[in-house]
Amino acid sequence: MQTCPYMEAAFQILGKKWNGQLVHYLWSRENHAAHFSEMKQDLTGMTPRALSLKLTELAEAGLIEKTVHHEPSVSIRYRLTDKGAALAESLKPIQEWAQQHLDV
Repeated sequence: MQTCPYMEAAFQILGKKWNGQLVHYLWSRENHAAHFSEMKQDLTGMTPRALSLKLTELAEAGLIEKTVHHEPSVSIRYRLTDKGAALAESLKPIQEWAQQHLDV
């Protein structure tokens, strides 16, 4: 039996540390968006460098988009794309399963 190429591709993204959590984090935010500084503050345990690398990776995968605002000072905002929002929605059953079956 061969493995499903779609599952393999999905877990190439979700299997990497922080990726699923970042998608879920943005999904839980108003307008599915957050500034880099907010994420840096809220996602404790993740270094700013790791956050930057993961956001770049998710942007390259088409799951988030980055917007840079230059007024009055530089502000970087990340938002889930439609593709990213669809992935986040598909994670809800996993979250529900974890709530029922895992001791956290």
